[in-house]
Amino acid sequence: MLDKLENLENKYEELSELIADPKVMEDQGRWQQYVKSHSDISDVVTVYREYKKVLSELEDVGQMLKDRLDTDMREMAELEAEELKDKKQEFENRLKVLLLPKDPNDDKNVIMEIRAGTGGEEAALFGSDLFRMYTRFAELKGWRTEIMDSHYTDIGGIKEIVFLIEGKGAFSQLKFESGVHRVQRVPTTESGGRIHTSAATVAVLPEAEEVDVDINPNELRVDVFCSTGPGGQSVNTTQSAVRITHIPTGIVVSCQDEKSQLKNKDKAMKVLRARLLDQAQLEQRQQMASVRKSQVGSGDRSERIRTYNFPQNRVTDHRIGLTLHRLQEVLMGSLQEVIDALITTDQAERLQQVD
Repeated sequence: MLDKLENLENKYEELSELIADPKVMEDQGRWQQYVKSHSDISDVVTVYREYKKVLSELEDVGQMLKDRLDTDMREMAELEAEELKDKKQEFENRLKVLLLPKDPNDDKNVIMEIRAGTGGEEAALFGSDLFRMYTRFAELKGWRTEIMDSHYTDIGGIKEIVFLIEGKGAFSQLKFESGVHRVQRVPTTESGGRIHTSAATVAVLPEAEEVDVDINPNELRVDVFCSTGPGGQSVNTTQSAVRITHIPTGIVVSCQDEKSQLKNKDKAMKVLRARLLDQAQLEQRQQMASVRKSQVGSGDRSERIRTYNFPQNRVTDHRIGLTLHRLQEVLMGSLQEVIDALITTDQAERLQQVD
């Protein structure tokens, strides 16, 4: 591990010189590539340098303990040595995590899809709650959200919504949200006060660039139509809504939220690229039969991952056995504790596989 860290530090120094070189700056493409590589390893190099300081201090204290010291000085030196050993272990654990292979999608923006599942109107209302939860979470992170396509019910529930979240590391934070989210509560439409169980499905896709997915325009069928509102009524007399079918895979994407046909087409192509990239990566993961399925990152969207229980003010993530008794806070976007626990579990599993 130390050899790898030393090589990374040398590479970091080399990249620091290159991005400061005026000749390199003239080639913006190459310069940006160096800046990204520099940024990618900056965290691990920073921690490694702190680790080396601790090793140096530990060595100095060790030399002190070899000398003749009075009782008070020896006790202080021994206490300092113990603290430094704890720090050394802490830095080693952090470095192991930082050296884990990075998901190439982690820095990408996210396209999220929420669809109402079992439960009729109540499932659609829950879909609306989930959409608000993720957009509030994005707000707290300083990220930007943009609706790509949406279909609402007459009373404001969401049958289906597709939206983009733009922000550094958005996919790394939200990738474990894919799956079935279940709600247990008394619906507003229930007169007898009985608790119902409903569900909505969430899909989290990394936004794909044009270079990530090769799409042949001849393999696309593009249809235009008038956009519709709740209940199916027409809200636009011009044919601004766009439906794109990718013929080889049968994937169909539609977008009607913009008044401009061109903007709707651009948004639909973004969603199509994301779905094609996700499909290709899913096939790759399925082919890697030797790799043990991760507890939190299987990507199986039919799996029930979380329950939101209103009577007990409880949120439970079933994959890691985490339960929080602050449901309303979570639904208002306070998701970080859940997300951190999922990331930590995933890292621990991957470290076990490395060991």
